[in-house]
Amino acid sequence: MTLWTATEAAEATQGRATQDWRATGVSIDTRSLQKGDLFVALKDIRDGHDFVAQALEKGAAAALVSRIPEGLSPDAPLLIVDDVLEGLSRLGAAGRARAKARVVAITGSVGKTSTKEMLRAILSGQGKVHAAEASYNNHWGVPLTLARLPQDADFAVIEIGMSNPGEIAPLAQLARPHVAMITTIAPAHLAAFENIDGIADEKASIFTGLEPEGQAIINADLSTSARMIAAAPQNTVTFGTAKSAAWHLDSATPAGEATVCRGTSPQGPLLYKVATPGKHFALNALGALAAAAALGADPVISAHDIGRWAPPAGRGTRERILLDQVDETFFDLIDDAFNANPVSLAAALDVLIATEPTHGIGRVGNGRRIAILGDMLELGPDEIAMHRAVARHPGLAKITTIHCVGPRMHALYETLPRAQRGIWVETAAEIAPQARQLFDAGDIVLVKGSKGSKVSLVVDQMRKLGQRAAPMEGTE
Repeated sequence: MTLWTATEAAEATQGRATQDWRATGVSIDTRSLQKGDLFVALKDIRDGHDFVAQALEKGAAAALVSRIPEGLSPDAPLLIVDDVLEGLSRLGAAGRARAKARVVAITGSVGKTSTKEMLRAILSGQGKVHAAEASYNNHWGVPLTLARLPQDADFAVIEIGMSNPGEIAPLAQLARPHVAMITTIAPAHLAAFENIDGIADEKASIFTGLEPEGQAIINADLSTSARMIAAAPQNTVTFGTAKSAAWHLDSATPAGEATVCRGTSPQGPLLYKVATPGKHFALNALGALAAAAALGADPVISAHDIGRWAPPAGRGTRERILLDQVDETFFDLIDDAFNANPVSLAAALDVLIATEPTHGIGRVGNGRRIAILGDMLELGPDEIAMHRAVARHPGLAKITTIHCVGPRMHALYETLPRAQRGIWVETAAEIAPQARQLFDAGDIVLVKGSKGSKVSLVVDQMRKLGQRAAPMEGTE
């Protein structure tokens, strides 16, 4: 199905098409480009203009460029604009303007991607849903998602993130959501903000993009909740554990590898299941259900379909790794290596503490809880104190050994009781080759850290030690 014709795209971007063409998709990466895509030659670490010829050879319908790349035929199928990123933004705005979809935008310090995927699971049973496959939530990711928006989609789920002040409002105004949701506020990106109130104010700027009569969905459990509610329109709905919340969580009970949740919505009692342990997931699911209701989705179908969601890779996926199929020995791995801040780390530790290891199959005898923790980045001037404070986490004594990775995590390492200290290394590359010595069969191992800490290298090494069994979903 045609997504953009040359005429439509030229009008949207105020550019010039060198010939007639029809695009069935939009791509910014030749590695994932599909035949028929419009290739957008963005400039980042590399200049996308250097890959235009390759994109056309792979079957791109045309390329969005600001100049004709050297060696390319002047009559190649191009859409020439003054600035490629601005052209993409205009294309996204046009995609949003022509769509019939009901749009929900999500922001928050933690849980944006998970909640986006929850909404995809909820809404896909009630219409055609458009959402980015990855965390496309920045100044190019949001317009790209909107430029890909099919005209016949019933719902669109847009994730909006930030690293610095002033980034969310322009993206929200581009997305023009009917519903805007804030998952939570945490000390992430504090290096760019004076305090957590500044983060809350930036997140609340998502409401500047709401359509007339649009609805705000806000977590009521936060120290900054009142501040964000004051910044929101009158049409605001809250969710959380507080009884005053319009959608409130009464209980979240672990049930094997799932969580059974009971709550109350404006329509009455609510029962739903999340196919992973963790109260934070139960809360995000409640917010997603509130957002779906605001979009007009059937609440009964929504409560059923939330059970189809599972965490994205690197955000709490739990899996069993078979070490020896004959002896049936294994360990359980919680891969939470994509992101970390004090709130998400606390949630991941809670899941590890609540999970029972397997006894009697390893050298040690009793299965243990093991944590491998990498640096939490972009926390500002108090980052060392925040790392040290992890040692005071309730129930931390149930974790047998904590290995620490990175200069910031050295503060935690020094604070831990000696019996609980594993090893400390400066970089993940130093600990990854030692992976097999860090655990025993029957153990459950959490790997958690900011993406920049590269503790995903440890996850990769652990997966190579055996064969993956049936997936078991886990933390944030």
